[in-house]
Amino acid sequence: MSLALRNWLDLLQRDGILRTVSREVDPVYELSAVGKKLDGKAAVLFKQVKGYTMPVVTGLAWSRELFAKALGTDVAGMLQRFNRALDQPISCESVGRSGLALKENTLKGDGIDLARLLPAATHHEKDAGAFLTAAMLIAKDPETGEKNVAIHRHQILGANRLGALLLPRHTLHMFNKAEAKGQPLEVALVIGVHPLLLLASQATTRLGVNELEIAGALLGEPLRVTRCETVDLEVPVEAEFVLEGKLLPGAREAEGPFGEYPRCYGPECPKHVIEIQCITHRNNPIYHTIIPASLEHLLLGAIPREAVMMQLVRQAVPSARAVHLTPAGGCRYHAVISIDKKHEGQGRNAIFAAFTSSTEVKHVVVVDSDIDIFDSEDVEWAIATRCQAAEDVFIIKNAMGNKLDPSSRDGVSDKMGIDATVPLSEPRERFEKIAIPRFDAIDLKEYLD
Repeated sequence: MSLALRNWLDLLQRDGILRTVSREVDPVYELSAVGKKLDGKAAVLFKQVKGYTMPVVTGLAWSRELFAKALGTDVAGMLQRFNRALDQPISCESVGRSGLALKENTLKGDGIDLARLLPAATHHEKDAGAFLTAAMLIAKDPETGEKNVAIHRHQILGANRLGALLLPRHTLHMFNKAEAKGQPLEVALVIGVHPLLLLASQATTRLGVNELEIAGALLGEPLRVTRCETVDLEVPVEAEFVLEGKLLPGAREAEGPFGEYPRCYGPECPKHVIEIQCITHRNNPIYHTIIPASLEHLLLGAIPREAVMMQLVRQAVPSARAVHLTPAGGCRYHAVISIDKKHEGQGRNAIFAAFTSSTEVKHVVVVDSDIDIFDSEDVEWAIATRCQAAEDVFIIKNAMGNKLDPSSRDGVSDKMGIDATVPLSEPRERFEKIAIPRFDAIDLKEYLD
């Protein structure tokens, strides 16, 4: 299986879900507006972007079905496949740099001008400027040598400078070690890869697990990587671009505002700075941008988090059937869990497990297995008919949340759990859904004039 972006685009083209835009579009607002109009309907390849010679693609995968296809499975087996990869990563295969398409072009020193080279989009009205939104950042712990891969937002601040939002996770942990010694942290930003790699980069794992090895497990064979030119890191060989650089110690510059996944703006404030010292890219490269709060963005975050959540929930409640991080909650803040309840108290145990899986989760609803957790109306019906607030709703105050949640107090957030399952002591018939016999078999074409 090839992990090249171009092979994935060929697949989308064959399936009739890649749309092309031949007219010139402006990377300031217009590109994102067109992409957002097609969100959930098609991937979009912009052939002519004002001021640039390379095409731009967005919306690589915008449904669970497409992400399942990228993983080589179906939707039902997606979380199980991801969890197997988390448990059994496969070491990468290092290959030489000679003859690789990724190394066809090399820019260094004064030859680097990020704004002129990369058709990075300005997505939203109050965004501070152009941002890289689909760059996987690869770094290495300066003490242990352990690798980490993550996607951050990066604002173009100058010819070779990027602002970086580092939330309190693994990349920041590694940088803090380097900065404490007055040293930079070497990084490589990888742009233009297969959705499988993007998914692997979003795995919420313990510190020290290399997400590229998770990608290998998802692939079913070692992921091929090669050494960078100026930093001591390895990157996937089938990428379109690699930007090599350093997170600078003691450097902070204004970054933001930026429209984020909760569909509101992250404010301007001092952020970390990356200095780019080398860029390699393929001939005729394709640039990938992720439109914030699009389904591509939301599901990239949801699926890996759901996989980890499912593991923890099933440890607490073995009869748990499925979990869902909802798009309305940014695929981060709101979770719905389906369980086949055998004992009272299991609903609350499932809620606590969900909170444990991610600090970002704010509200968790647990429902019985007859509720479709992907249907918000069905979930609301369960809350309406199976929940009494004084008994079934509980609140945890002042827990760690997410700073991008505008309602948080600098990342401190309250959490709420709702147990909307039927009490085992009550007659099940009281809570049974009404049904019309043979409803699903009715074909209206046989009845209407």
